[in-house]
Amino acid sequence: MPHVLQLPRLYDLLLWSAVAAPPAVALFRFPPGQPLFVACAAVPLLAVAVLLSRRRPLVALGIPVALGLAQSVELLSPLYWPALAAFAYLAGRRTAEIRAALWFFAAVAVAGLPLCTIIGHDLWGWPQMLLVLLPCAALPWLLGRLRRQYAELVGSGWRLADRMEREQQAVADRARIRERARIAGDMHDSLGHELTLLAVRAGALEVDPSLDARHRAAVGELRAAAGAATERLREIIGVLRADDEQAPVVPSEETVEALVERARQSGVDIRLVRTGAADGLPPMVGPAVHRVVQEALTNAAKHAPGGAVRVRIDRADGVLSVAVVNEPAAVGAPPPGVASGGAGLVGLDERVRLAGGTLRTGPTPEGGFEVAAELPTGAGAGSADLPAGAGAAARGAGAGSGAHPSTSARELERARLQVRRRLTQTVVVPLAALAGILLLMLPVSLLSSSFSVLDRAAYDRLRVGQEERAVEDRLPVFTRDGPPDDTPPAPHGQRCAYYSTGVLASDAYRLCFADGRLAGKSVVGAKE
Repeated sequence: MPHVLQLPRLYDLLLWSAVAAPPAVALFRFPPGQPLFVACAAVPLLAVAVLLSRRRPLVALGIPVALGLAQSVELLSPLYWPALAAFAYLAGRRTAEIRAALWFFAAVAVAGLPLCTIIGHDLWGWPQMLLVLLPCAALPWLLGRLRRQYAELVGSGWRLADRMEREQQAVADRARIRERARIAGDMHDSLGHELTLLAVRAGALEVDPSLDARHRAAVGELRAAAGAATERLREIIGVLRADDEQAPVVPSEETVEALVERARQSGVDIRLVRTGAADGLPPMVGPAVHRVVQEALTNAAKHAPGGAVRVRIDRADGVLSVAVVNEPAAVGAPPPGVASGGAGLVGLDERVRLAGGTLRTGPTPEGGFEVAAELPTGAGAGSADLPAGAGAAARGAGAGSGAHPSTSARELERARLQVRRRLTQTVVVPLAALAGILLLMLPVSLLSSSFSVLDRAAYDRLRVGQEERAVEDRLPVFTRDGPPDDTPPAPHGQRCAYYSTGVLASDAYRLCFADGRLAGKSVVGAKE
């Protein structure tokens, strides 16, 4: 890709051609007596500025500023205005820190005062220099700065979009993990319940006197295998399915009555009492009721074998109450080999909470254990169990209605504030600088008028024909800021200077020189 690598050099060559053209053309158009050496040095110096503009943009900007000051301390020569604007724009575009540029412009503005005072002998030239510097350098620098900030904002926007995409992918991954964990919990509770009942039934057969020793040993092995399977299920439940499998959240569609009947067939002394309608339950309430009864029966079979179990389900006034109470164990201790993970009630509490209800567990005064839950059956019941994606969306929507805003929302708002602030700076800073220069003109005008007053007696002592050097010794340090209104043009071949007759006076003394001598003096601008 050699042609791509040469593009920056081509751009630099075009830039040098554009900024060096005005002084190069002026070499052939300057009248005699003009400082041709400045224009001669400008062409190679501007080439150096182009070379420095990429790594040292402020140094490159200093070269056309110096050339302009060498041509005219008021920067009134238009030969270097294109170079000033071009390198100021590049400085704003390529400078990351704003402080160095502010120091640069402040140094140029401060240096202009002694230059205008000592070299130009015109204090009024300082505001003129600032007025030229504002549109030719400060405003292009602000435009370059705005262009750089816009590019940074665009880059930040792309980075933010990329990060938001990664965050959304992470949210989706977490949602899949949570769904897997929920499915694993449901499958563990369902299969664990079945294996526990199998172990209880095997334990009852193991002590059946009607079986011989060989059959009791086989039943004992069956009971031990059921316990081992329950423990193994708890260890590997996290790898239930692959990513592309669609497993149901509820492991079984059986009713509570069917669940109780299976437990009764397993040898559990159980009774169910239900009041109120069994249908028309909210989507999450029915599975929650099933899980409460299932977990309570599993715990009763594990920890209180042989004890009677009473299940009561009441539905009234928009609330469904479930209570499962088991009596103390009838055989004294749970059968060996039945594993218990200790997390069943914790998962059950989460299931009931997500369905909008409350769970209460604890021992009874008779020595048994009670598992009770209250679940809402009205409109909106179970709304706490939102899918992961919906919950994230709800949290995102809540960020604009009183909730804590998300990181992306905060960064987007901060980017908007930066754009508004930078646009305001682009408009306000030039206007504020212009207002400052205009306010500065008033004290400068007073000082210029004060230091350019020529004493009347000194004026009267001046004689036409005196040498210019002798006359200059009697003149003020500064000249007046231009001739008064309606002043006749200077005589041909003469150079005229104007001095105030008094502070803020409307008339002035005009002294004209030719061939190194005072050629004429007069009072101009005096009212009739």
